[in-house]
Amino acid sequence: MSMQASPTICSQVRRDIVRMVHAVSSGHPGGSLGCVELFVKLYFDVMKLDAENFTLDGKEEDLFFLSNGHISPVWYSVLSRRGFFPLKELATFRKLNSRVQGHPATEEGLPGIRVASGSLGQGLSVGLGAAETKKLAGEDTWIYTLHGDGEMQEGQIWEAAMYAAHRKIDNIISFIDCNGQQIDGSTEDVLSLKDLGAKWSAFGWHVIKCDGHSLDDLGSAIDEAKSRRGSGVPCIVLMKTVMGKGVDFMEGTHKWHGIAPNDEQLADALSQLEETLGDY
Repeated sequence: MSMQASPTICSQVRRDIVRMVHAVSSGHPGGSLGCVELFVKLYFDVMKLDAENFTLDGKEEDLFFLSNGHISPVWYSVLSRRGFFPLKELATFRKLNSRVQGHPATEEGLPGIRVASGSLGQGLSVGLGAAETKKLAGEDTWIYTLHGDGEMQEGQIWEAAMYAAHRKIDNIISFIDCNGQQIDGSTEDVLSLKDLGAKWSAFGWHVIKCDGHSLDDLGSAIDEAKSRRGSGVPCIVLMKTVMGKGVDFMEGTHKWHGIAPNDEQLADALSQLEETLGDY
């Protein structure tokens, strides 16, 4: 793949996201817009993968698992722009018999998706299972997972966190989208997370903090995490982000967690996002 992670790709992905959810008047634009830089960085710069010859087992490849599966639009956009499946399929988002469902699923056989997700709290357990499998196979590969900060309110996350530290699983890099918002309001109002970094540190993880909208900062965080392989300590990256990033009227509010823009709002959003690679 000749393209590298850039603001050019990020802008186009954001256009894809708002157009996808608008077309079917459903979906989750807020969190999707806030995680664009991470997906672009991973898939265009970081991960060892074979987009043209996708397999579910992903032997000798890096694997990514999206725990907060409701932000599927950003993942679908990046997968298609990276060559996993035809760009035109984005137009079938959330439609009957589409492979591009509202939450990632495996039944339809969409390349790039290895586990159904969206039931919050489960993704870290899945990622740790994959990480241990890779270790047993003797692979020099990585597992990446992404979680919402509201998802930290799920108990299974902390069971998995304890397990990872106990088992010294150090070939996984997990990310938390720290935008401070969830479906019903701010995380502070719904169920305060307090000092999230201190919690993960207490559970035996190495904590890295970064600007989730800076491709360079994300790259540095990933490099730091990778440099610690062999330490027996798993790494968590707390990404500071803004929900709805790139569209001014969506930024910083939980109200755009799961609501699609109308025609006028779509036009406003697209006027703020440059078409750089061509719309699907």
